[in-house]
Amino acid sequence: MVGRILGEEGADPKRRAGLIGRLARALAGSARSARDGGVATGKWVTDLFANDIAPRIPVRDRETLVRHHKGLEGEELAEALVRNAANATTTVGAAGGALAAVQFTAPPLLLTAPAQLVAETLVVAAIEVKLIAELHEVYESPAPGSGLQRTSGYLAAWARKRGIDPTKAGESLSVTLGAAAKAALRKRLLRLMGRHLTTLGPYLTGALAGGTLNRAATHALAKSVRADLRKRALPGAGGGRGGVESGGARGRALPKAP
Repeated sequence: MVGRILGEEGADPKRRAGLIGRLARALAGSARSARDGGVATGKWVTDLFANDIAPRIPVRDRETLVRHHKGLEGEELAEALVRNAANATTTVGAAGGALAAVQFTAPPLLLTAPAQLVAETLVVAAIEVKLIAELHEVYESPAPGSGLQRTSGYLAAWARKRGIDPTKAGESLSVTLGAAAKAALRKRLLRLMGRHLTTLGPYLTGALAGGTLNRAATHALAKSVRADLRKRALPGAGGGRGGVESGGARGRALPKAP
């Protein structure tokens, strides 16, 4: 379901709201089957994102990105990716707010609000992890290692709001997230979920607030990651259109965890 929402580029808020609503209902059922402690502490949502959602996020290689963006390269391509991701997270916030507006006209439906918050959080997190992975492709600094190692690397990068340091990647990337990395991921997800409380405002106030906050946060994340990637670019990676050397990185779709 998250993958389908990621693929709905340019979808109107009502369309996104419908998909998020369906995801929220599915998550509500999953949460009921989980242990209460895991749901309350954030362990359930962290494990769900790290093990079931992140490995399925489709990541395009540099050649595919250039083709999909009509020949854009380098900084121009990076700007396009950030713009599209910010538009997508804005739409998720607006869609969540639109769903909340409907719920406030029917109070019993507010029982689904916690699941809605989780759904919005997971979708925004997936959009931003995808953005980070594809920015690494643009700057020709993809996470090394196996598919699961790359998944862990991009999750850790999202949790820290930083790019992956290639000089330390071999030491820090593992097939599964370590305790510290998982704790950082859980903290980041819970903070994001707290931000999405704004979408529960009555009528369309939540849609406006949620969309605005999501856009600003996605831009801030991208700015931090791009600054790291520029500093850590390999020597000579200054050619090509837009300031990043042409050629190089191949596609890396993050595989499903076993």
